Amino acid sequence: MEYVLIVISAVFVNNIVLAKFLGVCPFIGVSKKVETALGMAGAVTFVMVIATIVTYLLQKYVLEANGIQFMQTITFILVIASLVQLVEIILKKVSPSLFQALGIFLPLITTNCAVLGVAILSAGRPDGLLESVVFATSNAVGFGLALIIFSGIREQLELANIPKGMQGVPIAFIVAGLLAMAFMGFTGIA
Repeated sequence: MEYVLIVISAVFVNNIVLAKFLGVCPFIGVSKKVETALGMAGAVTFVMVIATIVTYLLQKYVLEANGIQFMQTITFILVIASLVQLVEIILKKVSPSLFQALGIFLPLITTNCAVLGVAILSAGRPDGLLESVVFATSNAVGFGLALIIFSGIREQLELANIPKGMQGVPIAFIVAGLLAMAFMGFTGIA
């Protein structure tokens, strides 16, 4: 039952983008097409889960064991940057079209505060590694869900008759706010 609560809380109630406002840069930047949003969601999920496993182990067995917890942020950033390079190499070989579609946003995963935030939050959890992985996976799914819903709405907005001054980023911010309010409706669940 504990895992179900972690999943519901991370995906809906405390969504990393809509409730904690982490990862807003790729949320706004990559959300113009659903296909690109799906690719970004997959890449962020992979990096977030693997980074959480590696950073959790580093935190428990290296940083805390040697009393150098103050090195947490720089260590985690280096791990995340290395994983993003790995994802970039894999995507370039496996799906060149997705690699081209993601463009500059793929290296931005390195500085995506959602990935770093989840790694830090997971490392600070008193639970074990399995709970941290469930927490990271749930946050990645929540990030992907919000990104895909938002990109679908933005694609539909391209077909709508919107006043010139509201087109583009202004209407995107309004929709993001409405989406965040919609997710706030889940607050009493977990």
